[in-house]
Amino acid sequence: MRALGIDIGGSGIKGAVVETRTGKMVAERFRRPTPQPSKPKPVARTVAEIVEHFDWRGPIGCTFPAIVHHGVILSAANVHHDWVGADCVRVMRQAIGQPVSVTNDADAAGVAEMTFGIGKGKPGLVIMITLGTGIGSALFYNGVLVPNAELGHLQLHGVDAEARAAARVRAEDKLSWKQYAKRLNEYLAHVEFLFTPDLFIIGGGISADHRKFLPLLKLRTPVAPARLRNDAGIIGAAMTAATRKRRA
Repeated sequence: MRALGIDIGGSGIKGAVVETRTGKMVAERFRRPTPQPSKPKPVARTVAEIVEHFDWRGPIGCTFPAIVHHGVILSAANVHHDWVGADCVRVMRQAIGQPVSVTNDADAAGVAEMTFGIGKGKPGLVIMITLGTGIGSALFYNGVLVPNAELGHLQLHGVDAEARAAARVRAEDKLSWKQYAKRLNEYLAHVEFLFTPDLFIIGGGISADHRKFLPLLKLRTPVAPARLRNDAGIIGAAMTAATRKRRA
């Protein structure tokens, strides 16, 4: 089945049509900047632009960089606070005119990576960490998702971990790869202590540069870069939409 996956981030919104049985994108992805301020209606209009770009009618899945509980947004670390309490499914449907499924962005990326990527068939506790504007996380035990794990908001030095170790921070603070790896190691060591995972998967756009910082990490837990890189959110969103379509 084909579905349109749309990945909503703090700085960009991108989408592509995905063949969900293989995890392959069948059209070049299309990206638009996230509106600033990123309030519900402007973001929904941008999502509608992406749907119109593909002239798409069919299953549509969106990721969202926040806690998503039955379609309702419960946090807003990297988007406008007006999203808190908003029914994202309803907001998107009103803008697009079609049914939409909405999933936490890291959860969607994790589902894709556990199905088609480095996490396929991995037993035990696997934690995917996505590094971008913020830090997203997805927990899987024996391949089953535990949704809405917001590990990017664990406290380190009195602030959210993502304020120290997100990919955005490396650029803003002009950190060398060695300096960034030290911060990331501190964060992952904290998560390691709390959860004792069997594998960390590092995703997000920065995973394309994994050779520059992953070898510098010093952890007990194996760490692997995501195979699907920054496309995992799109693929996972499409998979979620297709699954819900089949159940309907």
